[in-house]
Amino acid sequence: MSGGRYVLFGQPVANSLSPRIHAEFARQSSIALDYRTQETSVEQFSGALDAFVRAGGAGANVTQPLKALAFNAAATHGKAAARAGVVNTLTRRDDRWHGDNTDGAGLVRDLAERRGLDLRGRQVLLLGAGGASAGVLPALLDAGVESVTLVNRTLQRAEQLAERHDLPARLHVRKWEDLATLGAFDCVIDATSVGHLGGAMTLPFAIVGTRALAVSLSYGAAAAQFIGWARAAGCSDVHDGLGMLIEQAAESFAIWHGVRPDTVPVHAALEAGRGEAALLATD
Repeated sequence: MSGGRYVLFGQPVANSLSPRIHAEFARQSSIALDYRTQETSVEQFSGALDAFVRAGGAGANVTQPLKALAFNAAATHGKAAARAGVVNTLTRRDDRWHGDNTDGAGLVRDLAERRGLDLRGRQVLLLGAGGASAGVLPALLDAGVESVTLVNRTLQRAEQLAERHDLPARLHVRKWEDLATLGAFDCVIDATSVGHLGGAMTLPFAIVGTRALAVSLSYGAAAAQFIGWARAAGCSDVHDGLGMLIEQAAESFAIWHGVRPDTVPVHAALEAGRGEAALLATD
């Protein structure tokens, strides 16, 4: 069974695990899949997408900083993408792009189904208002969290994201400078790009409530700073975004190929690989 040509656009993507994940999904499904990464800046995206179409591209994943541009490039949108205003999955249909967003579904599936964490009733602090935050916000609200407080260094951007959701009782926007005075939350989610850009992020321990869950939407080295802070702050459950990456990839794969792969062995293989790397680093 032929799967066609697929690509991950973004910057940076050179070290992304997505090709390995999709290769394993394709192996499970007996699909001959060509999935690659392509470093693409904001300025390059339109031309890169046109060139991909000319080369016979069937679908694309899109990561930072291109998710809003991908939304604009799509002629039609799935429900999740329409609510989020950003796209991470493009599918070529009838000579046009159809846009979906699988980030939110991937996050909730990883936390609620795979890890067995109950998101209902939680007071969530969501750090960042870019494409990652926009992608997961609708799914968090649908999962039954009590409230989401959205904090971003540029307040206007957070306000624009909040305006897409008419939920004044459950969705709040605050300044980054107010973090120390916001009180404690039982779920803190880092959706910023700080880890990818090599910057520093200082967070007060006061935002961590009793038995708090902490989640980075990044994984690996990009998540290390936040993960270290969360553990030092005493969060009871601390996770990076590897599980979300795998689950959102499975959602994209299902959109493209009509079959949802088994994510369990992929989780096991990648987690084992992380453990082996840690052992080697301390050997």
